[in-house]
Amino acid sequence: MDRSEHGDASGLVFSPDSSWLAWSHPGPEPLSQLRLAHLADMTVAEATPLRFRDFAPAFTGDGKHLAFLSERAFDPVYDAHVFDLAFIGACRPHLLTLAATTPSPFGPQLHGRPTEKEKSGEGEDNPTALPVTRIDLDGLADRIEPLPVEAGGYSSLRAAKDGLLWLRHPVTGVLGTSAATPAARRPETVLERYDLEKLRCEELASDISRFAVSGDGKRLVLHSHGKLRVVPSDSRAPGGFDDDHDGEGAIAVDLSRIRRTIDPAAEWRQMYAEAGRIMRDNFWHPDMGGIDWDGVLDRYRPVLERVATHDDLIDLLWEVQGELGTSHAYVTPSGGWRDDSARQGLLGADISRADDGRWRIDRILPSETSDPAARAPLAAPGVAVRAGDAILAADGHPVDRVTGPGPLLTGSAGHPVELTVLPADGGDPRHVVVVPIADEEALRYHAWVADRRAYVHEHSGARLGYIHVPDMAGPGWAQIHRDLRTEVVREGLVVDIRENRGGHTSQLVVEKLARRIVGWDVPRGKQPSSYPGDAPRGPVVAVANEFSGSDGDIVNAAIKALGIGPVVGVRTWGGVVGIDSRYRLVDGTLVTQPKYAFWMEGYGWGVENHGVDPDVEVVMAPQDHAAGRDPQLDEAIRIALESLARTPARTAPALPE
Repeated sequence: MDRSEHGDASGLVFSPDSSWLAWSHPGPEPLSQLRLAHLADMTVAEATPLRFRDFAPAFTGDGKHLAFLSERAFDPVYDAHVFDLAFIGACRPHLLTLAATTPSPFGPQLHGRPTEKEKSGEGEDNPTALPVTRIDLDGLADRIEPLPVEAGGYSSLRAAKDGLLWLRHPVTGVLGTSAATPAARRPETVLERYDLEKLRCEELASDISRFAVSGDGKRLVLHSHGKLRVVPSDSRAPGGFDDDHDGEGAIAVDLSRIRRTIDPAAEWRQMYAEAGRIMRDNFWHPDMGGIDWDGVLDRYRPVLERVATHDDLIDLLWEVQGELGTSHAYVTPSGGWRDDSARQGLLGADISRADDGRWRIDRILPSETSDPAARAPLAAPGVAVRAGDAILAADGHPVDRVTGPGPLLTGSAGHPVELTVLPADGGDPRHVVVVPIADEEALRYHAWVADRRAYVHEHSGARLGYIHVPDMAGPGWAQIHRDLRTEVVREGLVVDIRENRGGHTSQLVVEKLARRIVGWDVPRGKQPSSYPGDAPRGPVVAVANEFSGSDGDIVNAAIKALGIGPVVGVRTWGGVVGIDSRYRLVDGTLVTQPKYAFWMEGYGWGVENHGVDPDVEVVMAPQDHAAGRDPQLDEAIRIALESLARTPARTAPALPE
């Protein structure tokens, strides 16, 4: 706290509901008040250095400590797939003693002497007494102590009666593919309480998304899967959310009795104004890129009066935000209807009608065992069907010669189906049980990558490796490392960044591609490995197209700026003013504000609304797509082989004589 602004704050008094703090100045100034949430933020800022991320501050009920969460645990974990270390679960609750004379609750205590509470007359005889707090700024940062709980993932620290509450989140992958089965529930977030009197931690409830504490700190409101429950703050919540009364002192809130009356036109006017204010306050440039933003809002406001449906409003907001001429200005309505029981079942195969009128399997897409979403139903154990086999029936219903097996698989996704299959090499029909899938995208994507990789290997004489980067987020990072180890050991590398959906990991990708071999590890009886590992041995050629966008723009700009290699293809999308997707309107509609502008050496601010020009332009014409040709990939292979002819790939040295 800044003394020059607030004077001598030696006498601080908390309000009965612990939401306000009052103090007196040393002169005739009147009593001042400050919300504790603001004071907590100020105190944390004063006491904690910028080296760490400190957040979620809360004063304890007795006014003697400030609790907060801090990511300052440095216990690295080795990566299983590549040589790397990561700090996983680095957060832990901490306690800051406000007065220098207040002992730590975790340290040695004086026994046989009256406590400060007893001296002040607090306790049962004076239950309404307000705690008096002193904050000694000198040595404040030295009085920070971690609570004796395991470091992990924590959020939402709050103070309650005689303790602290927080949410503890399990450590999980961003893709969720490490679960026992694809249908398994992910590990649950747990609500925990640390008792500052008994100095122990206990679990109060599981599968909690949010919670709130009453003003006196004695009760909690728990939120889980759209349901609310009120429970005591100092004991484990009994029962489940489906019970009206789930234990002594606990009750489920009947939300079905809530009725809302909405005036859609009034709500849409409010949403329009709110979206305009949020954009004004968050757009990356204060002058809104030279656009008269108030004038834009006024110009479109007459259209708002003619909006008749929510879809009309969404279209209008798109048009308004589009006036800024900047990427990432999205409007996305919430929710959406989908009947999972009616989802079409797919077999993960190419099927067509043969000359004899039967529907035959042309190709079974191969499973990718490292991706649970890429499971091929017809390649499952025990099915044993082959290309050329005919599908005669599904669950006993004959396959129509015109419509094929598709209508018989409606609603079958995730459910067993009996197929009657006629082998292509003759013999009697077989009955097999398969579990169709709802989405073939992962299967077909992995098959496409495998085909492109085989193409590069074949047309380069196995000298070039190939990796595809579908996005700059978790899925793309996983995809790179599925193949990096095997592909980077070849003499050169083709990096396909076409159709890259963007994200935020481009700097990690570039860091991998920019590695240069400066040494070799030559063990006895094993293959030599480069130093650093996973470094390209020779030329790197990138391939980009008009669908390489956002962070997919940036990675191509970085490849060129760092001289990693040439970029082949066509100019990229050209949208690099990023967003954080922080704000939703009253009905849940997401509106994004281009907030994080990007400047790149050699381009300045020019990547936005232009993209990254390739070093070698190769246009993919419609007839190329129709014929299955890939001239962009062909040119990348040619350039890489020419580079190898000029500069051979690095190889391990021979052993000394």
